[in-house]
Amino acid sequence: MTMSNELEIIDLKVGEGKEAVKGALITTHYTGWLEDGTQLDASIDRGQYFECVIGTGRVIKGWDQGIIGMRVGGKRKLRVPAHLAYGDRKIGKIIPANSNLVFEIELFDVKTRDE
Repeated sequence: MTMSNELEIIDLKVGEGKEAVKGALITTHYTGWLEDGTQLDASIDRGQYFECVIGTGRVIKGWDQGIIGMRVGGKRKLRVPAHLAYGDRKIGKIIPANSNLVFEIELFDVKTRDE
């Protein structure tokens, strides 16, 4: 199956908690794969949540676009085309240039500046 040139967002479980908004600090667990199924990384394998500020360019564009609107308690699959991932850059020994990536992300917490 060939990946589309567009970001695909598939809700595996719709959360009922706070919504991820631009500029929020999110707490997640994720697993990432190359399109061929090779696992790249998994936060749960390290035993640590992954935290980042979303929507501000601190993660790949596919995450910035694909997590906004997700709610705490939800689980989402993102099929990220290369141009919304690392583009023509090779990342380490694992991610070749122009790689489409797939992520499953579970959202545990959202903190905004007004908290």
